[in-house]
Amino acid sequence: MIRGLALLLWPVLLLAQPPGRDLPPWWEAGLARNLNLSDAQMKQLLQIRDDFRPRMKDARAAVMRAEKEVDAAFNEDPVDEAKAMAAIDRLAAARAEATKAVSEMDLKFRMILTPQQWQELKERQHLRPGGRGRRSAPAVPPTNQK
Repeated sequence: MIRGLALLLWPVLLLAQPPGRDLPPWWEAGLARNLNLSDAQMKQLLQIRDDFRPRMKDARAAVMRAEKEVDAAFNEDPVDEAKAMAAIDRLAAARAEATKAVSEMDLKFRMILTPQQWQELKERQHLRPGGRGRRSAPAVPPTNQK
């Protein structure tokens, strides 16, 4: 079941991650083990993931487009500073929207977890090398291992 769930969640994970992230998916790192998620919690988490998937995909595509625009502007000879600054502004806005989408999805996930599950997850992520800093909630729903 875990492999099947991992395959279902992999596209969302890829869409939710910033470029260059080299950490394995959090469920492979063992962060979700023994959280004692109920079947109802898992169902809610998967629904949230599905609800956010289009927004995450759009946000990721916008960031990628904006990054290409910045690269193109920087590679011009001579560089048009106004054009480059406009591209930088679009990239910053796209990254801000992507961050907002991930954070809103994380908040929805958090609302499903009990205080005990939340604290356990925070502790596990804090101990993870290269953890997510301020944000302790996962970008994808945890697996239910019983």
